[in-house]
Amino acid sequence: MLRPKKGDELELTIESLAFGGKGVAHLNGYVIFIKGALPDQKVLARLTKRRNGYGEAKLLEILKETPSSATSKCGHFPTCGGCSFQNLDYDAQIEQKKAQVIDIFRRIGCMEKPKLHQVVPAEEIFHYRNKMEFSFSNRRWVLSDEEENAEADFALGLHIPGRYDKILDISTCWIQKPIANEILNTVRNIAKKTGLAPYNIREHSGYLRHLIIRLGEKTDEVMVNIVTSKEERELLEPIVDGIKKVHPRVTSIVNNITRRKAGVSYGEWEVLLYGRPTITDHMGDFTFEISANSFFQTNSIQGEKLYKIARDFAEFRGDEILYDLYCGTGSTSIFMAQQVKQVYGFEVVPPAVEDAVRNAVSNRIINCRFFSANLDKFFRKSSILSEIEPPDIVLLDPPRAGMHPKLVNDVVNMSPEKIVYISCNPSTQARDVALFSENGFELKNLAMVDMFPHTPHIETVALLTHHGKR
Repeated sequence: MLRPKKGDELELTIESLAFGGKGVAHLNGYVIFIKGALPDQKVLARLTKRRNGYGEAKLLEILKETPSSATSKCGHFPTCGGCSFQNLDYDAQIEQKKAQVIDIFRRIGCMEKPKLHQVVPAEEIFHYRNKMEFSFSNRRWVLSDEEENAEADFALGLHIPGRYDKILDISTCWIQKPIANEILNTVRNIAKKTGLAPYNIREHSGYLRHLIIRLGEKTDEVMVNIVTSKEERELLEPIVDGIKKVHPRVTSIVNNITRRKAGVSYGEWEVLLYGRPTITDHMGDFTFEISANSFFQTNSIQGEKLYKIARDFAEFRGDEILYDLYCGTGSTSIFMAQQVKQVYGFEVVPPAVEDAVRNAVSNRIINCRFFSANLDKFFRKSSILSEIEPPDIVLLDPPRAGMHPKLVNDVVNMSPEKIVYISCNPSTQARDVALFSENGFELKNLAMVDMFPHTPHIETVALLTHHGKR
């Protein structure tokens, strides 16, 4: 049978969701990915890209709805792109994510019959995020049903998928806390009223760049971070006064300033506008200080479950040396510290290391040491391994890109009994697990924790043990 041609309109039955969220269909043995399509839908789609092994198609019409369809709560869905699956029943979302993890470890991890031993759905599928980042822009995305003369020179919201320069004005985000939606609208109203110029990313002009709202899940403390292109705190006084008046729960307002052209919200320096420079939150029995730019689990309820699974997988005896690679602000190190003899944490971002030290001190944890380290080369260039005890267990929590192959070799050369690998990207995790498997390690346990309902994101925890050290 001939394969379809670019531009062909095709009737397709969606079989599953690929990792990343696109619907998967087959036509005469040819794989086709369709953004926005859901499992068990019958759709009409136009082939837009044709490759040797697969094609991509644009969804034109849903001919038959899936039994697992759901009604989206969000008025911005699906234009926003922040949530991909608000129109899919949550149980079906979990089943698709489970299937994706198993498929990834089979294909990329080179395992014949991978098994997912534990699956932890989210307790709350809405209002679960304790941090959201919004962008200001003078180029608002105008919806197709709006009038021609609709205001388009101010927006505070989220980027349109595939458009770095266009922002969809957001009034309510269903995955952030209700108070964050209230603050979002307060800031928008005051900014527009006072005439503060939103940022133009094309021309690198304008004053207001980003708004980040962070909350302590268990403390109810709130931080508002306003990112601007220059330091002129008097311009922000109306916004600060308005937030203080309307939202007394806000305990911290900071101004991060960045002159960089890149659309990042991390400031070159920070000014405290109101309250304290940090907020606090609890995870387990521990309290953590959270600054504007420090990492903390965005869904801390699910994050605590993730840490408990990692701890349970390790089955600590109490006399182990634990290396925590990519330790961030020390939350995992501190969470594990009472179960082991000593923790050594390694992190590339110096301010995060400072946060880790401070968090250990404030929680009266005395068996943690933290090092600033570029892990891609640290263990080959530094003499640190000759100065500290070798690890019995290595805890890994790398960024989405996973581990550098040389770091995999470094960990293998440390000869730990166990490796506990936390990941926000099962594809790179499976790749790295395959490398460890080539060097004497075996995957013994694999768990999935759904941290971000309605999105394609998946968090997994893997336990590897060494063949000769059981």
